[in-house]
Amino acid sequence: MKFLENPMQTIGAGFALTAVLMVGYLGIVGVGVGEPDWAGLLLRWGHFLAGIIWIGLLYFFNLINAAFLKSLDGPTKNIVIPKLMPAALNWFRYGATVTVLTGILLYAKIYGMQGGTGATALMIGGTLGIIMMANVHAIIWPNQKKIIAAVTAAGQGTPAPAEMAQWGRTALLASRVNFMLSIPMLLFMAVGSHLR
Repeated sequence: MKFLENPMQTIGAGFALTAVLMVGYLGIVGVGVGEPDWAGLLLRWGHFLAGIIWIGLLYFFNLINAAFLKSLDGPTKNIVIPKLMPAALNWFRYGATVTVLTGILLYAKIYGMQGGTGATALMIGGTLGIIMMANVHAIIWPNQKKIIAAVTAAGQGTPAPAEMAQWGRTALLASRVNFMLSIPMLLFMAVGSHLR
């Protein structure tokens, strides 16, 4: 069970288990390997996985991390932020990007030009997701990148720039907007499957 000690190995094991279970499932239900819509299935699965990473981190940042970081003193922040935030924000950014790109491809595959109420609901949810991704790449990440660099420099004795508080506030407010938008976005993603 050594693979459980390394998250990347655990992910690999999860993918391997998925393949084994899918082969077993196809055998049990009697579906041939060539019958399923593999492209649609893999797009939806990728969309779900990336979305869970993205929105899970969004909720972590807003419900737990923001208050936790405020509770730390300066020297402790100088240790925690450079170690935690770059990795967390990489998963966050890439999760956002993959979620939106797979969502666009999935939308085009499922609905194309046919429209309907489900397509309209998904378009609303997708538009909210695109706005959220734009916030991640245009506002949250650039400000967080400056904060990480400033905190890293402060840990080496360089005084924090006066603008750092504003960078943090800007990133926080953009993140809170995304947190708010995620609630109707998730509803409209679910509605699309029930209103066709």
